[in-house]
Amino acid sequence: LSLTASNMSTNATIGTSSMFLIAAAAAAAAATSVVYASAFGASEPRAGGNRKIGGGNAAKHHHFDVPPEILEGGGCECKDEVILAVRLALEAGENMTQHYHTKGTADENIDDLGISTKSHESDFATAIDVKNENFITAGIKSQFPDHEIIGEETTGTGAIPPLTHKPTWIIDPIDGTTNFASGLPLSCVSIGFCLEGKPYMGVVYAPMTNELYVAVKGRGAYRNGIRLSGCTGEKAGKTLSKAVVCFEFGYARTQDGIDNMVNAVRRLLEHGVRTTRTLGSGVLDLCYVACGRMDVVYTGMAEEGWKPWDYCAGLVVAVEAGCTMSHLKLDGENDFDADGTMKENWQYNLYSRSMICGVNPILVEQCRDVVLNASSKKGFV
Repeated sequence: LSLTASNMSTNATIGTSSMFLIAAAAAAAAATSVVYASAFGASEPRAGGNRKIGGGNAAKHHHFDVPPEILEGGGCECKDEVILAVRLALEAGENMTQHYHTKGTADENIDDLGISTKSHESDFATAIDVKNENFITAGIKSQFPDHEIIGEETTGTGAIPPLTHKPTWIIDPIDGTTNFASGLPLSCVSIGFCLEGKPYMGVVYAPMTNELYVAVKGRGAYRNGIRLSGCTGEKAGKTLSKAVVCFEFGYARTQDGIDNMVNAVRRLLEHGVRTTRTLGSGVLDLCYVACGRMDVVYTGMAEEGWKPWDYCAGLVVAVEAGCTMSHLKLDGENDFDADGTMKENWQYNLYSRSMICGVNPILVEQCRDVVLNASSKKGFV
């Protein structure tokens, strides 16, 4: 993928530092995708279990492998599912590119997005969200008719179906819909898969940075086929004063909600952090922490808490990369164990209204304490 200046022009509104982050991500992805295309060529199964994935229009532009470390040998209980998830994510990502490429040009037609609001004006879906979810759902049902599916657009503003012990897919057809509609490149397709009521596999595809994240429990997390280890080295000892901290303001518009979110950021800045970021895609927030591009992300100070489709795939990527993911605070009995210990990582409650994920457990605790105004008792840096 060669990202031209016109592709990146919409980044101006999100700040110079964020633009640098996006540009670096795109450059890294482009370099990797060139290696894939030139080295492997045709879309065929390869020796050692490595599987070339492509299909439909996506095959014209993207050449991605399911990492052999996931498919080789025993231990992976979702080989067919991960191959399918990658194919569906790539093709759904292709559905997003026309709007991105025409944004700000004479060919742009905002009516083509078919925007419809949900709970309020800030919470909306586009026709591409619905198209992607229908496409992904149909693909899953054709191959795994007995599996359960929980999708953001199918759920709408209704009650989220409970997660059972049946094999269950959790789908966000476009995470970062506001970014997508605005033409900002940070959005993605997110497909998670649960076994026995717990996240097991995650596939995330960001079409405008051409990055594919694939992770399976016990098999590692990969970006464009390269294993992630963003929580090692200097990241393992990262403290809050040197951290890049991410948060999302979401849809909260009440006075109390605004005060809670803004005061948390104020406490972080008063304590001292390297910088803060708000990127507009919770799934990519988690993937970027897994990469070491950011150090910690939190949500749940107000009504901005996320949903299962914001957590599921990103959790697998982050935990398999070595991150610590837990609840920001205790909001319900499903957020802690019988002994009162806050759940984390594979035991994390996907239906929780709060979350914090960081590159090491000490940083997670430090950030949580400052955000919740408990730092005066700790004396950390």
